Amino acid sequence: MSLPDANGTAQHLESLTLISSIGCGISMFFMAIALFMHFLLRKAKSNQATKILMNMFVALFLLNGSFLSNESVANTQDNAACVFIALLLHYSMLASFTWFFIQALHMYLWLLRQNISITNYMRKITVLGWVCAAPIVVAIASAGGYEAVTLNTTSGKIARMCWITNPYIHYIVNIGYYALVFIFTTGIFIMIVTKVVQARNIKAVDGKRKTFRKQLMMVLSLFLLFGLTWSVAFFSYGPMLIPSYYIFSVLNSFQGFFLFLYYYHIHNDVAGNFSDDPETTDSNTTITQSSITAVENIYN
Repeated sequence: MSLPDANGTAQHLESLTLISSIGCGISMFFMAIALFMHFLLRKAKSNQATKILMNMFVALFLLNGSFLSNESVANTQDNAACVFIALLLHYSMLASFTWFFIQALHMYLWLLRQNISITNYMRKITVLGWVCAAPIVVAIASAGGYEAVTLNTTSGKIARMCWITNPYIHYIVNIGYYALVFIFTTGIFIMIVTKVVQARNIKAVDGKRKTFRKQLMMVLSLFLLFGLTWSVAFFSYGPMLIPSYYIFSVLNSFQGFFLFLYYYHIHNDVAGNFSDDPETTDSNTTITQSSITAVENIYN
């Protein structure tokens, strides 16, 4: 999300890389566990919300994996391999953004719209999630936009990475693509939080404490599901440059781990599933759940 800045980040490159590597490795481990649980143990019981979350896990797993292997591939100095790993990294990042958008869209349809019938709902959003980014990365690769980047550190160590070097491509595609997703997801986030807060009538003091904790957890969960933590990149200027890099690296490299905790929490019940979805069939989805019930489910 940021072009290389040798003068501003050289002394922090190694520590930022260490944080990112640890976070991505932990996230990959726990996302692999979640995917194993889903496909081998709970696939038959999963609903649409879980399927969307699993697709997001796959996108983030690819993103973390391609990031961790990027430097090793770049050090081989094989141009074809470098282009491929950069393409995979870029594709998985844009796909992750798309699944953030789909997660917010699903919440919007379920919570804020009523009596809507969508044919082949899961098939359509799955195609959208995985196909949308493909033409973009193919076009960039065809134009030679992926190259090896050399990053210098204050210790004298040279780090290499396969990524985008053209600033126009970076700002238009990466920043522009996420900005559109961010505007939509932020709007849905505000509407959901507003509805949930308005739906609660807090009276007892003890109830206030419990309610506040639940509201805080709900807000944090939506932040992760909608990918709003990536918006820290918008503050990477001036005196906030270095602090924003550290905040961004911690929040987004550990995002997969945090989402695993969310997944474990929503499935940690007797029935093995959770009621947060509209009425569904194999070929058709009908949004029939009342807004009040939907708000209560999100809140809980």
